[in-house]
Formats: sequence, C-alpha cells, structure tokens
Amino acid sequence: MTQSSEARNARHKRAMQRKKAHVDERIANATIDKGLIVVLTGNGKGKSSSAFGMLARSVGHGLRCGVVQFIKGQWECGEQLLFQDHPLVSFHVMNTGFTWETQDREADIAAAESTWQQAEKLLQDNAVNVVLLDELTYMLTYGYLDASRVLDCLRNRPEGQHVIITGRNASQALMELADTVSEVQDTKHAFNAGIKVQPGIDY
Repeated sequence: MTQSSEARNARHKRAMQRKKAHVDERIANATIDKGLIVVLTGNGKGKSSSAFGMLARSVGHGLRCGVVQFIKGQWECGEQLLFQDHPLVSFHVMNTGFTWETQDREADIAAAESTWQQAEKLLQDNAVNVVLLDELTYMLTYGYLDASRVLDCLRNRPEGQHVIITGRNASQALMELADTVSEVQDTKHAFNAGIKVQPGIDY
C-alpha cells in the first residue's frame, strides 16, 4: 500500500469515527416514544408506494394495520391485491375512481364522508397500530371533508398509533401536525412522454 493510500485510509477512518460519534449521540438523545404522523406529499411519483412500503414493514413486525384509500378504486391496484386479505390488514377503498372521472361533486362528497367514517373507526381503535390514509390530502383540498374534524381525529387517536398520509398539496395545518413530512418532487415522469401506465410500477 502506498503512503498516499495509507494517509487517505487514515483520514477516512478518522472521519467515520467522528460521524459514528455524532450518530451515536443523536440516537442516545432520541428518547421519546410515541405514535407518529407521517405525511408524504409533493407532485412526484412514489408517495403511495413509499407508504405501502412502510405498511409492508409494519406487517413484517406483526403490527395490526388499517388502510383507507380515497379517490382510487376503479383500477385493480397491486397493493390492494397484496394486502386486502392479509389477517393483519383492514382494507377500505372509496371505490369511486378519480374525481375527473366521476364529475359529480355531491356523489364524491358522500363517498368521501362514508369512507372517512371507516377511517375514524381505525383512528379510535387502540388495537390498530398503523393507519394508512392514502390520498387523504385531496379530500381536504377539494373540501370534501371538514378539515377541523380530520385534524381533531388525528390529534385524539390512540397515543402509540402511527398514521401515514399521502397525496399532493398537503395543507399547512396538516404538515404542522405531522412529525415527519417528505415531499416527492416530479423531476421526470414516463407518462409525460406518452408512455402508458404500467402494472406493478404505476398501480
């Protein structure tokens, strides 16, 4: 080994030692144990995919989970096919399709209200560890659900219950309530180039 390689390796080791000490300190200082609200928003692809990845991880740990999907429902989605019959997962779908397909605001509001009632049951159930509210943000943006009712329900859920919320344009109030907010950016998307949506990748 050359002298320059030895010096570089020594610098790398010192840098990693400093990084480890910093990470270890942060881990030691993280002593709060609570249920989290995670919001996945932004215009990019992958919000629901990330959320269902967390759901899969939760199921792997043996946690009881509930899924409520707003807007979607007309397509045969892979995540529903995978989880709807799983003994640890309760699955509810609004089943109206996208709002630009229904074109009926009153019917959409009624469907949103009925679907939210399922969400409320999950958010009041101490036995449910994780609740995924897929595309909930649209229900608030469009005014289909009362925002204060939704926020109050989230605040008053069981102490250790985790909630994952997806959808574009998350409100400021929702993001302030959340413990973790990730924004997915739309840098490039195949659909914009005229490529059909693909099973397994897009739904």
